Amino acid sequence: MTDYLDTTSGRRIAYNRLEGEGTGIVFLGGFMSDMAGTKAVALEQWAAAQGRPFLRFDYSGHGVSSGAFVDGCIGDWAEDAQAVIETLTEGPQVLVGSSMGGWISLLMCKRIPTRVAGLVTIAAAPDFTEDGFWAGFDEAQRKALVEEGVVHVPSGYDEPYPITRRLIEDGRDHLVLRSPLSLPFPVRFLQGTVDASVSVETALQLFDHAQGEDIRLTLVKGADHSFSTVECLKAIEAAIFEILARK
Repeated sequence: MTDYLDTTSGRRIAYNRLEGEGTGIVFLGGFMSDMAGTKAVALEQWAAAQGRPFLRFDYSGHGVSSGAFVDGCIGDWAEDAQAVIETLTEGPQVLVGSSMGGWISLLMCKRIPTRVAGLVTIAAAPDFTEDGFWAGFDEAQRKALVEEGVVHVPSGYDEPYPITRRLIEDGRDHLVLRSPLSLPFPVRFLQGTVDASVSVETALQLFDHAQGEDIRLTLVKGADHSFSTVECLKAIEAAIFEILARK
């Protein structure tokens, strides 16, 4: 059942929460994604079968949470995630971050490390506003972004991505690959080799940059950005199991 959290920032965040025993799991979704996606629902079912706490939610401007997507930015969505974790969970959690959710989860590791028992990322996209969108814009797109405040880029889905000037500028305040990134708990990075949105090179850059004693990167041959096949879902579950066994 979907409930709502009213945050101190004035946003209403939709969430689904399972009660249970033991270390909880929090799923953090991707850019223009929502908590009804294949991975989030499958992991909820998996947690339910184990009687383990589980939380999935929609950032503001996503899914059924309040706000418009074009008004949001990384800072807003990180605030949403922090509010949800701090208010709706107890003790350290295993964070499972998909795509942009990988970036958001890394920000949580920096901001509230005592609430993190471990981290699993799926096609993590740290700093993508700068290294992906801005770096890939031509002069005309950069000019349009500055003057008009938004440009639309192909998404690979039905609707293009509206990329706003605020998204780009705010993203620069939350970059995680330009300064030390300490991850002092078990970490499992998962990456598909035919991902058209996040490259293997990005996964390797994150793996090389992160600092910690228990960090592994797994490349899944033939997996795409959705990482939602039965085999991929099993890989996510196995990574969570590893973390729960090591924490």
